[in-house]
Amino acid sequence: MTKTILPPAMLGIVGGGQLGQMMALAAKPMGYRVVVLDPQINAPAAQIADQQLVANYDDESALRNLADIADVITYEFENVSQEALANAVPAKQLPQGTQLLHITANRLREKTFIAELGLPVAPFAAVDNVVALDASCHKVSLPAILKTVEGGYDGHGQWDIPNQEALANLLAHWDVPVNTPMILEKQVTFDRELSVMVARDISGDIRTWPVTVNEHQNHILHVSAAPASLSDKIADEIAHIAKTLANALNLVGVLGIEMFVAGDQVYVNELAPRPHNSGHFTIEATNVSQFEGHVRSVLGLPIPEIKQWAPAMMLNLLGDDINRARRELVDHPDWHIHDYGKDDVKPGRKMGHITVTGLREMKALRAWGHQKG
Repeated sequence: MTKTILPPAMLGIVGGGQLGQMMALAAKPMGYRVVVLDPQINAPAAQIADQQLVANYDDESALRNLADIADVITYEFENVSQEALANAVPAKQLPQGTQLLHITANRLREKTFIAELGLPVAPFAAVDNVVALDASCHKVSLPAILKTVEGGYDGHGQWDIPNQEALANLLAHWDVPVNTPMILEKQVTFDRELSVMVARDISGDIRTWPVTVNEHQNHILHVSAAPASLSDKIADEIAHIAKTLANALNLVGVLGIEMFVAGDQVYVNELAPRPHNSGHFTIEATNVSQFEGHVRSVLGLPIPEIKQWAPAMMLNLLGDDINRARRELVDHPDWHIHDYGKDDVKPGRKMGHITVTGLREMKALRAWGHQKG
Protein backbone atom coordinates (compact mmCIF):
# COMPACT_ATOMS: atom_id res chain seq x y z
CA MET A 1 0.00 0.00 0.00
CA THR A 2 1.26 3.46 -0.90
CA LYS A 3 2.43 5.51 2.07
CA THR A 4 0.81 8.91 2.57
CA ILE A 5 3.16 11.80 1.78
CA LEU A 6 1.92 15.18 2.94
CA PRO A 7 2.81 18.67 1.67
CA PRO A 8 5.18 20.45 1.36
CA ALA A 9 6.84 17.27 0.06
CA MET A 10 8.52 17.31 -3.35
CA LEU A 11 6.96 15.41 -6.26
CA GLY A 12 9.40 14.36 -8.97
CA ILE A 13 8.12 13.94 -12.51
CA VAL A 14 10.10 12.12 -15.19
CA GLY A 15 9.12 13.91 -18.38
CA GLY A 16 8.40 17.58 -18.91
CA GLY A 17 5.63 17.58 -21.51
CA GLN A 18 2.04 18.73 -21.23
CA LEU A 19 0.96 15.80 -19.06
CA GLY A 20 3.72 16.62 -16.58
CA GLN A 21 2.68 20.26 -16.78
CA MET A 22 -0.90 19.45 -15.82
CA MET A 23 0.28 17.09 -13.05
CA ALA A 24 2.33 19.98 -11.66
CA LEU A 25 -0.63 22.35 -11.96
CA ALA A 26 -2.67 19.89 -9.89
CA ALA A 27 0.05 19.33 -7.27
CA LYS A 28 1.04 22.93 -6.63
CA PRO A 29 -2.29 24.22 -5.21
CA MET A 30 -2.29 21.23 -2.83
CA GLY A 31 0.94 22.54 -1.31
CA TYR A 32 3.39 20.16 -2.96
CA ARG A 33 6.60 21.26 -4.62
CA VAL A 34 7.55 19.84 -8.01
CA VAL A 35 10.83 18.93 -9.70
CA VAL A 36 10.90 17.84 -13.34
CA LEU A 37 13.50 15.83 -15.25
CA ASP A 38 13.53 16.54 -18.98
CA PRO A 39 16.27 17.09 -21.59
CA GLN A 40 14.59 20.22 -22.98
CA ILE A 41 15.29 23.43 -21.14
CA ASN A 42 12.07 25.19 -20.17
CA ALA A 43 9.92 22.21 -21.10
CA PRO A 44 6.16 22.72 -20.54
CA ALA A 45 6.18 21.10 -17.08
CA ALA A 46 9.38 22.94 -16.11
CA GLN A 47 7.54 26.24 -16.65
CA ILE A 48 5.31 25.30 -13.69
CA ALA A 49 7.77 23.34 -11.54
CA ASP A 50 9.95 24.62 -8.71
CA GLN A 51 13.01 23.02 -10.28
CA GLN A 52 14.15 21.27 -13.45
CA LEU A 53 16.91 18.74 -13.97
CA VAL A 54 18.04 18.95 -17.60
CA ALA A 55 18.95 15.38 -18.54
CA ASN A 56 17.84 12.44 -20.65
CA TYR A 57 15.23 10.09 -19.24
CA ASP A 58 17.67 7.17 -19.10
CA ASP A 59 20.45 9.15 -17.34
CA GLU A 60 20.88 7.12 -14.14
CA SER A 61 23.03 9.75 -12.50
CA ALA A 62 20.33 12.37 -13.09
CA LEU A 63 17.62 9.99 -11.88
CA ARG A 64 19.59 9.42 -8.68
CA ASN A 65 19.80 13.17 -8.27
CA LEU A 66 16.05 13.35 -8.80
CA ALA A 67 15.55 10.70 -6.12
CA ASP A 68 17.73 12.72 -3.74
CA ILE A 69 15.57 15.81 -4.30
CA ALA A 70 12.08 14.30 -4.53
CA ASP A 71 10.07 12.43 -1.92
CA VAL A 72 7.98 10.59 -4.51
CA ILE A 73 8.62 10.08 -8.24
CA THR A 74 6.12 9.51 -11.04
CA TYR A 75 6.34 9.59 -14.85
CA GLU A 76 4.26 11.26 -17.54
CA PHE A 77 4.74 8.81 -20.41
CA GLU A 78 5.45 5.12 -20.91
CA ASN A 79 8.66 5.23 -22.93
CA VAL A 80 10.80 5.78 -19.83
CA SER A 81 13.76 3.46 -19.31
CA GLN A 82 12.49 0.84 -16.88
CA GLU A 83 16.03 -0.36 -16.23
CA ALA A 84 17.30 3.13 -15.42
CA LEU A 85 14.37 3.79 -13.09
CA ALA A 86 14.84 0.48 -11.29
CA ASN A 87 18.58 1.04 -10.92
CA ALA A 88 18.43 4.66 -9.81
CA VAL A 89 15.23 5.15 -7.85
CA PRO A 90 14.51 3.31 -4.57
CA ALA A 91 11.27 1.33 -4.75
CA LYS A 92 9.77 3.25 -1.83
CA GLN A 93 10.00 6.46 -3.87
CA LEU A 94 8.41 4.97 -6.99
CA PRO A 95 4.96 3.81 -5.85
CA GLN A 96 3.88 2.91 -9.41
CA GLY A 97 6.83 0.55 -9.74
CA THR A 98 8.16 -0.54 -13.12
CA GLN A 99 5.92 -3.55 -13.86
CA LEU A 100 3.19 -1.29 -15.24
CA LEU A 101 5.74 0.28 -17.59
CA HIS A 102 7.05 -3.15 -18.57
CA ILE A 103 3.59 -4.24 -19.66
CA THR A 104 2.39 -1.08 -21.38
CA ALA A 105 5.65 -0.15 -23.13
CA ASN A 106 5.31 -3.22 -25.36
CA ARG A 107 2.09 -3.63 -27.34
CA LEU A 108 2.41 -7.40 -27.61
CA ARG A 109 2.95 -7.84 -23.87
CA GLU A 110 0.07 -5.46 -23.21
CA LYS A 111 -2.39 -7.24 -25.50
CA THR A 112 -1.35 -10.65 -24.12
CA PHE A 113 -1.76 -9.42 -20.53
CA ILE A 114 -5.26 -8.09 -21.26
CA ALA A 115 -6.32 -11.27 -23.07
CA GLU A 116 -5.02 -13.50 -20.25
CA LEU A 117 -7.28 -11.62 -17.82
CA GLY A 118 -10.22 -12.77 -19.93
CA LEU A 119 -10.94 -9.26 -21.15
CA PRO A 120 -12.04 -8.77 -24.77
CA VAL A 121 -9.45 -7.75 -27.35
CA ALA A 122 -9.47 -7.88 -31.14
CA PRO A 123 -7.58 -10.84 -32.68
CA PHE A 124 -3.83 -10.19 -32.85
CA ALA A 125 -0.59 -11.93 -33.77
CA ALA A 126 3.09 -11.37 -33.13
CA VAL A 127 5.15 -10.48 -36.21
CA ASP A 128 8.78 -11.32 -35.43
CA ASN A 129 10.00 -9.77 -38.68
CA VAL A 130 8.56 -8.39 -41.89
CA VAL A 131 9.16 -11.72 -43.66
CA ALA A 132 6.49 -13.27 -41.41
CA LEU A 133 3.97 -10.53 -42.12
CA ASP A 134 2.19 -12.29 -44.99
CA ALA A 135 1.56 -15.40 -42.89
CA SER A 136 0.37 -13.28 -39.97
CA CYS A 137 -2.11 -11.51 -42.25
CA HIS A 138 -3.62 -14.86 -43.13
CA LYS A 139 -3.84 -15.76 -39.44
CA VAL A 140 -5.49 -12.51 -38.30
CA SER A 141 -7.24 -11.76 -41.63
CA LEU A 142 -7.48 -8.37 -43.31
CA PRO A 143 -8.23 -5.55 -42.82
CA ALA A 144 -5.63 -5.17 -40.08
CA ILE A 145 -3.25 -2.65 -38.55
CA LEU A 146 0.47 -3.32 -38.24
CA LYS A 147 2.24 -1.64 -35.32
CA THR A 148 5.74 -1.65 -33.92
CA VAL A 149 5.61 -3.29 -30.49
CA GLU A 150 7.59 -0.47 -28.87
CA GLY A 151 7.71 3.26 -29.41
CA GLY A 152 5.39 5.07 -31.73
CA TYR A 153 2.43 7.24 -30.83
CA ASP A 154 -0.20 9.40 -32.53
CA GLY A 155 -0.03 7.25 -35.66
CA HIS A 156 3.75 6.87 -35.80
CA GLY A 157 4.93 3.27 -36.21
CA GLN A 158 1.55 2.15 -37.58
CA TRP A 159 0.44 0.96 -41.02
CA ASP A 160 -3.10 0.29 -42.21
CA ILE A 161 -3.44 -2.88 -44.28
CA PRO A 162 -6.99 -2.90 -45.67
CA ASN A 163 -6.42 -5.59 -48.33
CA GLN A 164 -3.89 -7.78 -50.15
CA GLU A 165 -2.99 -5.00 -52.59
CA ALA A 166 -2.07 -2.71 -49.69
CA LEU A 167 -0.04 -5.51 -48.13
CA ALA A 168 1.92 -6.06 -51.35
CA ASN A 169 2.55 -2.32 -51.68
CA LEU A 170 3.71 -2.07 -48.07
CA LEU A 171 6.16 -4.96 -48.50
CA ALA A 172 7.45 -3.52 -51.78
CA HIS A 173 8.26 -0.19 -50.14
CA TRP A 174 9.25 -1.39 -46.68
CA ASP A 175 11.79 1.03 -45.16
CA VAL A 176 11.97 -0.18 -41.55
CA PRO A 177 14.66 -2.65 -40.34
CA VAL A 178 13.58 -6.15 -41.35
CA ASN A 179 13.81 -7.63 -37.85
CA THR A 180 11.75 -4.91 -36.14
CA PRO A 181 9.31 -6.77 -33.84
CA MET A 182 5.69 -5.87 -34.57
CA ILE A 183 2.13 -6.79 -33.75
CA LEU A 184 -0.67 -7.26 -36.24
CA GLU A 185 -4.15 -6.42 -34.96
CA LYS A 186 -7.44 -7.20 -36.65
CA GLN A 187 -9.18 -3.98 -37.64
CA VAL A 188 -12.54 -4.04 -35.90
CA THR A 189 -15.48 -2.36 -37.58
CA PHE A 190 -16.57 -0.31 -34.61
CA ASP A 191 -19.35 2.13 -33.88
CA ARG A 192 -17.47 4.32 -31.41
CA GLU A 193 -14.10 4.75 -29.77
CA LEU A 194 -14.35 5.21 -26.02
CA SER A 195 -11.95 5.69 -23.15
CA VAL A 196 -12.09 5.71 -19.37
CA MET A 197 -9.62 6.80 -16.71
CA VAL A 198 -9.28 4.71 -13.56
CA ALA A 199 -7.26 5.10 -10.36
CA ARG A 200 -7.00 3.50 -6.91
CA ASP A 201 -6.50 5.53 -3.76
CA ILE A 202 -4.80 4.95 -0.40
CA SER A 203 -7.69 2.76 0.77
CA GLY A 204 -7.73 0.66 -2.38
CA ASP A 205 -10.97 2.26 -3.54
CA ILE A 206 -11.27 2.28 -7.32
CA ARG A 207 -12.37 5.54 -8.91
CA THR A 208 -13.37 5.95 -12.54
CA TRP A 209 -13.97 9.15 -14.46
CA PRO A 210 -16.86 9.54 -16.93
CA VAL A 211 -16.44 7.59 -20.16
CA THR A 212 -15.53 9.71 -23.19
CA VAL A 213 -16.40 9.33 -26.86
CA ASN A 214 -13.30 9.98 -28.96
CA GLU A 215 -12.82 11.03 -32.56
CA HIS A 216 -9.45 10.74 -34.31
CA GLN A 217 -8.00 12.36 -37.40
CA ASN A 218 -4.90 10.77 -38.98
CA HIS A 219 -4.53 8.53 -35.90
CA ILE A 220 -4.34 11.58 -33.60
CA LEU A 221 -7.08 12.36 -31.09
CA HIS A 222 -9.17 15.28 -32.34
CA VAL A 223 -12.17 15.51 -30.02
CA SER A 224 -13.28 13.87 -26.76
CA ALA A 225 -16.75 14.38 -25.30
CA ALA A 226 -18.24 13.22 -22.01
CA PRO A 227 -20.26 11.68 -20.62
CA ALA A 228 -20.76 9.05 -23.31
CA SER A 229 -24.28 7.72 -23.80
CA LEU A 230 -24.04 4.05 -22.87
CA SER A 231 -26.41 1.12 -22.53
CA ASP A 232 -26.43 -0.54 -19.12
CA LYS A 233 -24.66 -3.57 -20.64
CA ILE A 234 -21.83 -1.50 -22.11
CA ALA A 235 -21.51 0.61 -18.95
CA ASP A 236 -21.29 -2.52 -16.78
CA GLU A 237 -18.71 -4.07 -19.10
CA ILE A 238 -16.52 -0.95 -19.01
CA ALA A 239 -16.76 -0.83 -15.21
CA HIS A 240 -15.71 -4.49 -15.09
CA ILE A 241 -12.77 -3.87 -17.42
CA ALA A 242 -11.56 -0.90 -15.37
CA LYS A 243 -11.87 -2.73 -12.04
CA THR A 244 -10.22 -5.90 -13.37
CA LEU A 245 -7.24 -4.05 -14.80
CA ALA A 246 -6.80 -1.81 -11.73
CA ASN A 247 -6.74 -4.81 -9.40
CA ALA A 248 -4.58 -7.00 -11.65
CA LEU A 249 -2.00 -4.23 -11.96
CA ASN A 250 -2.14 -3.31 -8.27
CA LEU A 251 -2.62 0.12 -9.78
CA VAL A 252 -1.10 3.27 -8.35
CA GLY A 253 -1.75 6.46 -10.31
CA VAL A 254 -4.14 6.90 -13.22
CA LEU A 255 -4.54 4.35 -16.01
CA GLY A 256 -6.10 5.34 -19.33
CA ILE A 257 -8.06 2.58 -21.10
CA GLU A 258 -8.90 2.99 -24.79
CA MET A 259 -11.72 0.85 -26.18
CA PHE A 260 -13.73 0.12 -29.30
CA VAL A 261 -17.45 -0.63 -29.22
CA ALA A 262 -19.00 -2.75 -31.96
CA GLY A 263 -22.69 -3.37 -31.38
CA ASP A 264 -22.91 -4.53 -27.78
CA GLN A 265 -19.30 -5.75 -27.67
CA VAL A 266 -16.46 -3.79 -26.05
CA TYR A 267 -12.84 -4.40 -27.11
CA VAL A 268 -9.89 -3.08 -25.12
CA ASN A 269 -7.52 -1.38 -27.55
CA GLU A 270 -4.66 0.21 -25.59
CA LEU A 271 -3.58 1.15 -22.08
CA ALA A 272 -1.80 4.30 -20.96
CA PRO A 273 -0.02 4.11 -17.55
CA ARG A 274 -0.68 7.79 -16.85
CA PRO A 275 -3.30 10.49 -17.40
CA HIS A 276 -4.59 10.45 -20.96
CA ASN A 277 -5.35 13.08 -23.60
CA SER A 278 -9.03 12.11 -23.64
CA GLY A 279 -9.31 12.86 -19.92
CA HIS A 280 -8.29 16.51 -20.15
CA PHE A 281 -11.94 17.61 -19.92
CA THR A 282 -11.90 16.55 -16.25
CA ILE A 283 -9.97 19.70 -15.28
CA GLU A 284 -13.06 21.84 -15.85
CA ALA A 285 -15.90 19.32 -15.76
CA THR A 286 -15.37 17.08 -12.71
CA ASN A 287 -14.84 17.64 -8.99
CA VAL A 288 -11.41 15.97 -9.17
CA SER A 289 -9.43 16.06 -12.41
CA GLN A 290 -7.55 13.04 -13.69
CA PHE A 291 -4.35 14.89 -12.84
CA GLU A 292 -5.33 15.57 -9.24
CA GLY A 293 -6.47 11.95 -9.04
CA HIS A 294 -3.06 10.82 -10.25
CA VAL A 295 -1.25 13.06 -7.76
CA ARG A 296 -3.50 11.88 -4.91
CA SER A 297 -2.94 8.23 -5.81
CA VAL A 298 0.87 8.36 -6.02
CA LEU A 299 1.08 10.46 -2.83
CA GLY A 300 -1.19 8.14 -0.87
CA LEU A 301 -4.23 10.39 -0.48
CA PRO A 302 -7.94 9.50 -0.69
CA ILE A 303 -9.87 10.23 -3.90
CA PRO A 304 -13.57 11.09 -3.54
CA GLU A 305 -16.20 9.65 -5.83
CA ILE A 306 -15.97 11.39 -9.19
CA LYS A 307 -18.81 13.66 -10.24
CA GLN A 308 -19.21 15.51 -13.52
CA TRP A 309 -20.71 18.98 -13.30
CA ALA A 310 -21.82 19.40 -16.92
CA PRO A 311 -21.44 17.83 -20.38
CA ALA A 312 -18.00 18.69 -21.72
CA MET A 313 -15.83 18.44 -24.81
CA MET A 314 -12.10 18.74 -25.40
CA LEU A 315 -10.59 19.74 -28.75
CA ASN A 316 -6.88 19.22 -29.41
CA LEU A 317 -4.90 22.09 -30.92
CA LEU A 318 -2.36 20.67 -33.34
CA GLY A 319 0.39 22.64 -35.01
CA ASP A 320 -0.73 26.07 -36.18
CA ASP A 321 -4.16 25.57 -34.56
CA ILE A 322 -2.58 27.11 -31.47
CA ASN A 323 -1.87 30.40 -33.24
CA ARG A 324 -5.42 30.55 -34.56
CA ALA A 325 -6.78 29.86 -31.06
CA ARG A 326 -4.59 32.57 -29.58
CA ARG A 327 -5.86 35.09 -32.12
CA GLU A 328 -9.51 34.18 -31.57
CA LEU A 329 -9.48 33.72 -27.79
CA VAL A 330 -10.96 37.20 -27.32
CA ASP A 331 -14.08 36.12 -29.23
CA HIS A 332 -14.75 33.00 -27.13
CA PRO A 333 -15.25 33.73 -23.43
CA ASP A 334 -16.65 30.21 -22.96
CA TRP A 335 -13.33 28.58 -23.89
CA HIS A 336 -11.03 27.06 -21.31
CA ILE A 337 -7.82 27.18 -23.32
CA HIS A 338 -4.69 25.30 -22.33
CA ASP A 339 -1.57 26.52 -24.12
CA TYR A 340 1.29 24.14 -23.32
CA GLY A 341 3.98 26.74 -24.03
CA LYS A 342 5.97 24.59 -26.45
CA ASP A 343 8.72 26.42 -28.31
CA ASP A 344 8.34 24.88 -31.77
CA VAL A 345 5.05 24.82 -33.65
CA LYS A 346 5.10 21.72 -35.87
CA PRO A 347 2.33 20.16 -38.00
CA GLY A 348 0.55 17.41 -36.08
CA ARG A 349 2.22 18.33 -32.79
CA LYS A 350 -0.05 18.75 -29.76
CA MET A 351 0.36 22.41 -28.83
CA GLY A 352 -2.64 22.82 -26.53
CA HIS A 353 -6.32 22.08 -26.13
CA ILE A 354 -9.65 23.79 -25.56
CA THR A 355 -12.36 22.53 -23.24
CA VAL A 356 -15.95 23.78 -23.10
CA THR A 357 -18.92 22.78 -20.94
CA GLY A 358 -22.55 22.81 -22.05
CA LEU A 359 -24.20 21.32 -25.15
CA ARG A 360 -24.44 24.60 -27.06
CA GLU A 361 -20.78 25.39 -26.41
CA MET A 362 -19.77 21.87 -27.44
CA LYS A 363 -21.58 22.22 -30.77
CA ALA A 364 -19.92 25.59 -31.44
CA LEU A 365 -16.43 24.30 -30.59
CA ARG A 366 -16.87 21.28 -32.83
CA ALA A 367 -17.82 23.60 -35.71
CA TRP A 368 -14.79 25.78 -34.98
CA GLY A 369 -12.57 22.73 -35.03
CA HIS A 370 -13.75 21.80 -38.51
CA GLN A 371 -12.97 25.24 -39.90
CA LYS A 372 -9.65 25.98 -41.53
CA GLY A 373 -7.50 28.77 -40.13
